[in-house]
Amino acid sequence: AHVPLYLYPFLNTQSKSRPFEYLRLTSLGVIGALVKMDDADVINFLLQTEIIPLCLRIMETGSELSKTVATFIVQKILLDDTGLQYVCATAERFYAVSTVLNNMIGSLVVNPSVRLLKHIVRCYLRLSDNIRAREALRQCLPQALRDDTFVHALRDDATVKKWLGQLLSVVGGAAPSGGGDGQQSNGTATPGTGVALQGPTGIGG
Repeated sequence: AHVPLYLYPFLNTQSKSRPFEYLRLTSLGVIGALVKMDDADVINFLLQTEIIPLCLRIMETGSELSKTVATFIVQKILLDDTGLQYVCATAERFYAVSTVLNNMIGSLVVNPSVRLLKHIVRCYLRLSDNIRAREALRQCLPQALRDDTFVHALRDDATVKKWLGQLLSVVGGAAPSGGGDGQQSNGTATPGTGVALQGPTGIGG
């Protein structure tokens, strides 16, 4: 049951050399296979470990493939009710996740990847199921997801366009119209947003 813990040192390596990247990717693949089972016990176990911080680091610094698998793992954790409650339990946890997602959107504006964007949008959509997270996202969702920045990239992916439309319908903003590349945004979080959202309507209020 504790086998995943033996993989964490490989996830924690920061070397960008190919052998270490293969180790990271293989280790992520094992964790990804576990969360794909949709087993609540697996999610509960992982939440007691450092899997989310490890995945967030890889989501920021890894290769595109490693980022994709790490984001998928976070997505599957969020899709579990306990996982969503865990991430949204405090402002610090929510903003740790949302800031990384925002930064990834900023990178995708420059180098689009539909495969990676798909998992990011699904993470945002799931976060919006939490009332307090939804209120926070109304202020910190990247502009690049609110305008037509990714219209061209998503023109052939009806599923992601549907998810994005659902997300914007609950947090505010118009769904992509389907024409033009739109205005680009760096997608970074607004400095001080975490402080502004503390309180009755914010995470952890």
